[in-house]
This record gives sequence, C-alpha cells and structure tokens, in this order.
Amino acid sequence: MSLDQAKRAPRPERRAPRATGRGADRAAAGRRGRDRRAGRWWTPWLFLAPALLLFLYFKFIPMANALTMSFQEVQPYLGNRWVGTDNYATVLGSDGFREAAWHTVVLAAGQTAGSMLLGLALALLMEGQGRRLGFVRSAAFLPVVVPIAVVAELWRIMYHPTEDGMVNSLLGLVGSGPSGFINDPDSSLVSLMVTGIWRGAPYDMMIFLAGLASVDRGLYEAAKVDGASRFQRVWHVTVPGLRSVFSILFILAAIRGLRVFTEVFLLTNGGPDGSTEVVMTLIYKLGLEQNRLGVGAAGAVLLFLTTLVLTIVVHLVRRRESR
Repeated sequence: MSLDQAKRAPRPERRAPRATGRGADRAAAGRRGRDRRAGRWWTPWLFLAPALLLFLYFKFIPMANALTMSFQEVQPYLGNRWVGTDNYATVLGSDGFREAAWHTVVLAAGQTAGSMLLGLALALLMEGQGRRLGFVRSAAFLPVVVPIAVVAELWRIMYHPTEDGMVNSLLGLVGSGPSGFINDPDSSLVSLMVTGIWRGAPYDMMIFLAGLASVDRGLYEAAKVDGASRFQRVWHVTVPGLRSVFSILFILAAIRGLRVFTEVFLLTNGGPDGSTEVVMTLIYKLGLEQNRLGVGAAGAVLLFLTTLVLTIVVHLVRRRESR
C-alpha cells in the first residue's frame, strides 16, 4: 500500500473507555434517572394495581373497620356507640375466651410440630430425581389442594363413632376398642389435630424438599466416612442445613394453626361441650350468631396482635442466630 493510499484509508473509530468505579455508579444512576423520567417506574405498579385494589377493598379497609368496631357497641341501623376498651375487657374477662385461646394454642402447637416432623420425614423418604418419586410426591401433595370442606366431610366419615367406622375398624384389628373421636370431649381436640397434620404435612414436605437441594452433599460423605449412622447424619447435617427452612415453616404453620376455623366449624362447631372451641369459632359466634359485633371485632384484633407478635419474635430470633 502506498503512502497516499494509507492516508486516504478510513481510520478505526476509537471507543470511549468504560467507566469504572464511581464513574460507573454515576452512569448507572443517570440511566436509572432517565428511565424514571421516561415513565418506566410506574410500569410494575400498573400490573400490580388490580391486585392492590382488591386487597385494599376486601382486606385492608375491613381490617380498619374491624379495629374501629372493636371500640364501639355496634348497633345496626341505630348508630354505633363508643365504649372504649370495654369490648376488650369483656373478651379478656370471659371464661369462654380463655378456654378457646387455650384450645387454639394446644391445637396450633400440635399441628405445627406434627406437620413439620411428618413433612420432614416424607421429604427425606421422597428426596431424589426419579420419575416414580415425582408421581408419589404429587399423590402425597393432594391433601393440600383438596378443598377443606371435602377434607372435613371425608374425616367425618372416617371418624364415625360406631364399631364399623373406618378408623374404628382399623383400631379393632389391633385389639383397641371403638372411640368417639370428634363426638367424645376427651378425644375431639386430638382428632382435629390429626386432621390438621394430615392436611399440612404435604405442604411442609414440598418446602423441605426445596431446602434439601441446598444442603452440601459433601458433608454427608464426610460424615459417612467418619462412621456416622443415618440418624446422626440427619441430625448433625440435615437439620442444621435446614435451619432457615424450619424458621419459615414454623411461622407459616403457627399462623395456620392460630387461624384455624373451617375444619373446626365443619367437623365439630366447637363441640362437644365446648371441647374444641377455638378463637375463630368463638369470634364467629359472638359476631354473627349473637350479634355482638364489637366484642367479636375485639377478639379478632387480639388474635391479629398475637400472630403479629409471634412473627416478629421468630424473625428477631432468626436474625440474632444469623449474626
């Protein structure tokens, strides 16, 4: 190539050097600012708007109304009368509320512990990638997707108190006498607890399966080389690796247990003799059957505060352990 041709040849374009460090941060901030000015910031909120409006109308506004009603004597068509904290004093001083709160705590604790233990056992048994395991997991998850009304009717049939009832027939095979189950005040609460565990364990199983995928397999091999048994590997490797999963499931299961209503209402409606009365069924009866809406709203606010405090305490304990 001659000298004249080299001078006439186009020179390659020089690219501006990429910004690094603070320059890159300023450039990214500038781009975000331009995107906001261009109107892109409201695009996610536009998609969320229908759900937020539904939540606002059907959840948050009723919650605010319930909080207001808890300080009033509700008189439909006559106007509400402000009574201050009298409704809370009535609820807290009621023997029925204390018994219902105790039943709720016992039922929530039993269902939480039982569903988590059974869910962990099922997760350990069904861990893997086989096709058959996928089918078994789907079959085991069915109680979660079945409507609670169907579940309640199914267990009502199984708990038939006569000798030819399904569960009593199985008990007869091992030489145990027939039980009244939900018709017996001594066994009704435990029977409801078993139903809740049966329905909640598959949900916990799926979350445990997701958590088991993050446990380091090398730790299992190291423990096996050291001579640890299967139970020791589960206790010293699996359980510590699932600590965060346990805390999340505890919150979810505890809230589910404290807010239990449908299965109790359909199976026993708080009976027999109030042996299965829980806070939610008591609130329903106070508000809608006895037309004491202010007292029922006060009970609902107390249940909400209990759930909120439990969630905050578990979160703080988990945060302290993670440090």
